[in-house]
Amino acid sequence: MPVPQTPAVATPPGAPLASAWGTHSRPDELLRALEGAEARITVRPSGDPAWRSVAGTSLAALQRQAVQEHGTAWPQPLVSHYARYFRDGNRTAYEDLVAARQQRLTRAVVMALTPADRDEAGEWLDDVVDGAYLLCEQSSWSWAAHDDVFRCSGDVVPDRGRPFLDLGAGEVAAQLAWLDHVLGAGLDSRAPGLRKRLREETHQRVIQPFLERLDWHWLGLDGDVHNWNPWIHSNLITAALFLVDDPRLQARVLARCIEGLDRFLASIPADGAIDEGFAYWWNGAGRALEGLALLEEATGGVLGADLPVIRELVAFPHRMHIGGTWFLNVADGPARAATALPWDMLHRWAVRLGEDNAARHAASMPSGAPEAAAGLGRVLHSLFLGISAPGRHHQGVNAPFPLVPFTYLPSVQIMVAREAAGSTRGLLLAAKGGHNGEHHNHRDVGSVVVAVDGTPLLVDAGQPTYTAKTFGPDRYHIRAMQSSWHNVPAPFGMEQGTGSGFAAEVLGLPTAEQPRLRLALGAAYGLQPHQWIRTSTLDRATGRVTIADHWDLRAGPHRGGSHASTPDGAASDVDITFLASGTVRVGPAGSAEVHPAGIPGTDSGGAPATGRGAALRWEPGSAVVLVDEWHLEDPLLSAVWGPKLTRLRFRAPTPSGAPGAFTLTVEATP
Repeated sequence: MPVPQTPAVATPPGAPLASAWGTHSRPDELLRALEGAEARITVRPSGDPAWRSVAGTSLAALQRQAVQEHGTAWPQPLVSHYARYFRDGNRTAYEDLVAARQQRLTRAVVMALTPADRDEAGEWLDDVVDGAYLLCEQSSWSWAAHDDVFRCSGDVVPDRGRPFLDLGAGEVAAQLAWLDHVLGAGLDSRAPGLRKRLREETHQRVIQPFLERLDWHWLGLDGDVHNWNPWIHSNLITAALFLVDDPRLQARVLARCIEGLDRFLASIPADGAIDEGFAYWWNGAGRALEGLALLEEATGGVLGADLPVIRELVAFPHRMHIGGTWFLNVADGPARAATALPWDMLHRWAVRLGEDNAARHAASMPSGAPEAAAGLGRVLHSLFLGISAPGRHHQGVNAPFPLVPFTYLPSVQIMVAREAAGSTRGLLLAAKGGHNGEHHNHRDVGSVVVAVDGTPLLVDAGQPTYTAKTFGPDRYHIRAMQSSWHNVPAPFGMEQGTGSGFAAEVLGLPTAEQPRLRLALGAAYGLQPHQWIRTSTLDRATGRVTIADHWDLRAGPHRGGSHASTPDGAASDVDITFLASGTVRVGPAGSAEVHPAGIPGTDSGGAPATGRGAALRWEPGSAVVLVDEWHLEDPLLSAVWGPKLTRLRFRAPTPSGAPGAFTLTVEATP
């Protein structure tokens, strides 16, 4: 196969890996360090005695579904499914079938690794052969929503001569690489020639486009580095290690991957914050950590990554923890952690770095059984290393969450403060400044989240199902992305603007002793910054949260440019919105209560919850309360919040734009 020429790429300024590794990450030195690499990989091929000990509940769900689908037709994505994205914006018709095919293949790999007997192993190897070959025959490994075929040619079918290297292509390449690593000998005996085909397809669809082109947006060469960068680069590391047999080509691919990961790490602020939030941490920072761990194993420790930026990244998930499976969500992220996240990976990094709070948190999170949706690499690591391996629950199975009392991340202007350290009891306040040019941005500058006893009650709706509209010019027509459905004000009824210039200004830094975030929010609406001031405070002495808004709108709204918008009929009033989850009762004389409701998928099973709620108070007569119910038809939103969310809009008259003020206090109900 032809070996592509590799365009030169400059090392990013301040690159942590280049600074730590020096010349060790150059292709010539990598060539030596990678000798015998596969023998050093922690996850071992089939036949290793450790696989015989993998059994029990960690396998039960995978085995059950694998047996049910064995002998049935494989999921078959069709060109009509692919074309739907370009016709009507539907992503799921194609992506769900592709995911179902890959998840079935992952389950077949696990069954072939852990068979009950030799005959059964052969049957499952046949399934692996079929699934892998179907991927080789699949016209495109990219997802239709990412492919540029329509933009370039007007076609709605993949162009096999111009493969698009995206998240989907990277996932397929890594899956084929892992199955080749663990089942290679069996594949050679069962289907000679298959492994050659895997290598050819991976080279043509992934390796060659990666080395030949520098216009992939996810490389971050334009300075915009986001989660695609580590996700794809880490999958390419896997593909290069297991599916590239030419040592020199392998070293060149890995050197380029290291440059890419370095660009991502160089973009991370000193506080380790991820502007895409907790959920995207796993498919951004988490992917980078997996890639770095694999590089270290492959090079026998020559490339190690005990770096300050890694320490801060490892701490981010527990700093965003509210309680149980609830986490502070910003941007396109759900408020509840997905099941079967690779907490074992985070725990290994935390222990290695001596980050005790991060280790305690990872040890305490319920991992559940591995799920094929996590990807073959994560499933293999969880099974081989043991999701309850000795040391993970290093303070016992019921090790307490650290539940740190205070966090402030200046790069994203996020404060999280809880009433009692080490306990979910009482109030938690999260307040956010930031700007509206963040990755996966929602118009949420100045937003707050308030939880009682570890359950969020004043909430951020989070991520709905993606469609073509999600990442197009109509993104902010989607309700979940609008400021009018976040816990923020609306001067003159205005929506916030889009772009990094629509931002908050921090007027007073919070401290652990005084968790109070004071923000100037006017610029988020195209106003002068100090025309709207919001102060969000947790008072531990009184057990009270206050969100105090002060405004002076006499200068009127700024109407130039395509940013903040002013709805008709709302020119003289302001709205201050709070989105509530659960049962909302508006009482007399400036009062309301929000009580948690059972949510499908939680321990309550959808039954009414019995925990404490939030008592809301405001000055009687200071605002008229408008109540809107949002009935959640989107499955991603209803899975988190149940059937509905409730918006409370406090409408405060401001005649002639006069100065005004409104304060909401929140306490836990008895």
